[in-house]
Amino acid sequence: MRQERQGRLQVICGPMFAGKSEELLRRVRRAHLAGLAVEVVSHALDDRHGTSRVASHAGLSIPSHAAANVSALRALVEDRELDLVAIDEAQFFGAELVEVVGELALRGVTVVVAGLSVTFDGRPFEPLPSLMALADDVTKLTAVCSFCGEDAAFHQRVLADDGGDARLPTEAHIGGADAYQARCRRHFQ
Repeated sequence: MRQERQGRLQVICGPMFAGKSEELLRRVRRAHLAGLAVEVVSHALDDRHGTSRVASHAGLSIPSHAAANVSALRALVEDRELDLVAIDEAQFFGAELVEVVGELALRGVTVVVAGLSVTFDGRPFEPLPSLMALADDVTKLTAVCSFCGEDAAFHQRVLADDGGDARLPTEAHIGGADAYQARCRRHFQ
């Protein structure tokens, strides 16, 4: 029988190219080494590395289950005895994610959520700000500014504005270095 323990909410956030997925993968690998029951969830819209993988820009990856929305995520984890649930690209799940991760933490599960804390135009990207406010701990990462090499807390779209992706909860375009650049506050436009 699983020992009763307190769940936790851990948030890993920052702009694109900051290493959020890499940090999530590091925590998942440690949990696997410890013999914990782990579920890794990615958003179904992010299929840059295949629909069943969480991958970093550095080339690290791990198998995951893709969920198209919070209901699908809930179905993946309900009625399972899990020690850790890792959720990548959390910003695409929308505000409903806050309730689900709260429920998991109350069940004694450690929930590690990684996602963008700001949009490409520098606004808070929900649900990350709300999750950060409720988290037991927050790891806020920065990238390297593509102009000057300083710490970059922002990312900027460098493609012509295509109106975003209508499937996403906010105006967004899923892409990598072809579409975005990390920027410090001084070079963010």
